[in-house]
Amino acid sequence: MADSRFRVKAHSENATKTVVTARNFKIIVDEPEELGGADAGANPVEYVLAAFAGCLNVMAHVIAKEMNFELRGVEIDLHGDLNPEKLFGMSTEDRAGYKHITVRIKPDCDADKATLEKWLEAIESR
Repeated sequence: MADSRFRVKAHSENATKTVVTARNFKIIVDEPEELGGADAGANPVEYVLAAFAGCLNVMAHVIAKEMNFELRGVEIDLHGDLNPEKLFGMSTEDRAGYKHITVRIKPDCDADKATLEKWLEAIESR
């Protein structure tokens, strides 16, 4: 299968607010007030988690279909920890970005425990 290319365009409205266009969708990225923004949208690191949740949702449903069980829905809870010192130019040994992201997936289905374990392994591997 050939590679797929995805594209977004963005422009800044001010120092914290970015307007992104993805196909025909507008996405507002902003910082909360305590970080100098107007809280007009999720911030960049929240969008990283949101995008990850979207990918997990799609893969959860694709793999459930491949494994022949009905996935009626899925709840996905993500949280990540990062050290903001690097982002703000302070001296730190930590790399920028998330140190780790914790994922909790709660499926709404009738699959047995063994099937769900294989399903989770498949999601993680993709």
